[in-house]
Amino acid sequence: MHIKPGQKLECALYVVATPIGNLSDITLRALDVLGRAATVAAEDTRNTRHLLQHHGISDARLLALHQHNERGAAEKIISLLQQGQSVALVTDAGTPAVSDPGAILVEMVREAEFKVIPIPGASAAITALSASGLSAPHFLFYGFLPNKTAARRSVLQGLAEHPYTLVFYEAPHRILECTEDLQAVFGAEREIVFAREITKLFESIHRCKLGIAMDWLNSDPNNQRGEFVLLVSGAPQRAEGLDAESERTLAVLLQELPLKQAVQLAVKITGTNKNELYQRALALKEESE
Repeated sequence: MHIKPGQKLECALYVVATPIGNLSDITLRALDVLGRAATVAAEDTRNTRHLLQHHGISDARLLALHQHNERGAAEKIISLLQQGQSVALVTDAGTPAVSDPGAILVEMVREAEFKVIPIPGASAAITALSASGLSAPHFLFYGFLPNKTAARRSVLQGLAEHPYTLVFYEAPHRILECTEDLQAVFGAEREIVFAREITKLFESIHRCKLGIAMDWLNSDPNNQRGEFVLLVSGAPQRAEGLDAESERTLAVLLQELPLKQAVQLAVKITGTNKNELYQRALALKEESE
């Protein structure tokens, strides 16, 4: 959709991606929509007003929509749409409704049979992935993990066998304990990328094995600051026919026993073919050396 100068916006909810740090990372189309929308629904009206004023949009009508008031704000927005007005939705950074408020609003607007128009732009997950160097053809975006260790490890255990690059968001005050849990569940050999403060002044992107990730975080207090995107390489390909439980059992035994003993005990525990276990054990040994 192309908006011509002076043309009134179509009555719809516009889901507008905004910069994740650098205020210049906004599209011309996003600025056009934000400048013409009758109302801009914002996660934090102060942050959004700063962005709009930076780009010369000084007269926008703002409405607060955040995780604590989303349903109530959505009802107000639907009322505006019923009056034939246009509404632009933004969050503090990035694409709305992706680990940010907005999904409930979009659902309610669609149920009310009004049009939803996406205005694409910045996304922290995609930005970090593009600069990670992880070459797996697929990725799984999880977003924020649970705050508590037990719940976090339970979620990670469920993701441990996926062969895809795993993408998480994490806050600075949890980065140490989260990284500890990643290493404990996924092991020392898988790679992690810390994409920190993306597009901002102190941006850094660091890649290493999970086994030395804590050393890097603790080597400089600055490494623990800022908002993080964490990318973890997918589970290594298992030998054909080796199930997930046999794989985990073998990996644990290899940490404690010589290869031959580990294989023999794994056969007794899992009932898996000895040759398959032996070949996989050799591969795991090579990966760890």
